[in-house]
Amino acid sequence: MLLLSQQNTQQATGGNFFTDYGLLILLAALLVFMFVSSRRRTKKMKEQQEQKAQQMVPGVKVLLQGGLYGTIVEYDPTDLSKAAHVELAPGMVVEVHSQAILRIVEDEEPVVDEDEQVAGDDVIVTRDETILDSRPAEAAPDADDKPKA
Repeated sequence: MLLLSQQNTQQATGGNFFTDYGLLILLAALLVFMFVSSRRRTKKMKEQQEQKAQQMVPGVKVLLQGGLYGTIVEYDPTDLSKAAHVELAPGMVVEVHSQAILRIVEDEEPVVDEDEQVAGDDVIVTRDETILDSRPAEAAPDADDKPKA
């Protein structure tokens, strides 16, 4: 009887290793994962910022944090504390914080609506076959013109 109780005690202490230290092992594994994940994310963000800084040259169309589109006139990628100068409209240059530039805007191809198809230079044909001509009328009659009888 004494022999059985000693074996049960030894099995219980051996089985208690994971009960006693399992939580600490799990905590250590989570800390290592968080550290590695944080370093990877920081490295990725740094690469993106460097790539963005290289693409920021005068003449590039950008989107600002406030939703305004503009063209870069002056930007210093080495010193982000300096303001960037962005032209919003011809002759209208604003000074913004360099980190207020959200992203570079890529030129997109115009999207043609389902109802419209581009048929020529300035002529648009719709499904109901109505022809809309955006060219100026050459000799449109005025309201004052009276038909000659």
